[in-house]
Amino acid sequence: MNRYLLSGLLLLAAAAAQAGMGFTELPGLQDDSPVSVFYPSAGEDRPMQVGSYSLKVDKDGQPVRGNTRLVVISHGSGGSPWTYTDLARRLVEDGFVVAFPLHRGDNARDPSSPGPDSWKQRPAEVSRAIDAVAREPRFASLLSLDKVGLYGMSAGGHTALTLAGGRWSPALFTRHCEAHIAEDFQTCAGLSTRLTGGLLDGLKKNVVLAVIRQRFSDATWQSHHDARIQAVVAGVPLAADFDMASLASPPVPLALVAARQDRWLVPRFHSDAVLAACKRCELLADLPDGGHGALLSPPPPAEAMSSLAKDLLLDPPGFDRGQLPALDGKISAFLRKQLLP
Repeated sequence: MNRYLLSGLLLLAAAAAQAGMGFTELPGLQDDSPVSVFYPSAGEDRPMQVGSYSLKVDKDGQPVRGNTRLVVISHGSGGSPWTYTDLARRLVEDGFVVAFPLHRGDNARDPSSPGPDSWKQRPAEVSRAIDAVAREPRFASLLSLDKVGLYGMSAGGHTALTLAGGRWSPALFTRHCEAHIAEDFQTCAGLSTRLTGGLLDGLKKNVVLAVIRQRFSDATWQSHHDARIQAVVAGVPLAADFDMASLASPPVPLALVAARQDRWLVPRFHSDAVLAACKRCELLADLPDGGHGALLSPPPPAEAMSSLAKDLLLDPPGFDRGQLPALDGKISAFLRKQLLP
């Protein structure tokens, strides 16, 4: 190898090793909330406190060229970017720019309208987040947006499956809950209530079904296509309302992460159903001891949760969070394989 080329590569490697993780917010489009962006930066990371979360970032630091690819992360219901920053850091270390839209009416600041209203608008919010990054002069010359990656978790996994080519309808959700209200109760009820084995369980099922039949009656197929998205990872996705035939042969590479102890979205009705339909899909990890919140890293603060949310989101006994860095590496490796030349 030419010694000048070798020297240049070594300098680039050294620069990458010393780079920080930049953080900035870009204006959202069409009245969207600001888009949070993490990226390789030229400066040093410094502490930044966001509510209960302590981060180390180079706030508004100068972006430097990474691998020229963007990854969008779609958060779960009632979520925010802050419980995905460990994954964001791994992606940034591997050269990606990472963008987080804050999904309207279904985020930590405003949890007013989770469910079908949010699910319908989330994919377009992802597309507008890509547009927002494309318009930003600091990133325009550093990115090629013909191949964008997408990661989504829980309701964000629903968004990911939609943008991987899946179609769904609210009416299919109603049909699922009518057939499996007892076995997959929390999917149908969310955080509104739980079954306890007591005398009121029958009433709870009937009330939840009555609400769902009213809100989820629309049989119109919902879909969204964005040709820029060329690789998708869905973590513990909500999937019971999808036409599984639409996911049998996705037009883009699709990978999943499952958690066996997930009691919010029981795997056999969601991630397992997608994997059974999609023979080409890749299972990146199936966490035997992981619950629904296993992929939230850092985890949300327990003091901010209801008792039901704690039961569903905090780690089951025996789950080892030490395995998450390797999982983040698998997600990044899948996206690098699919998106980089």
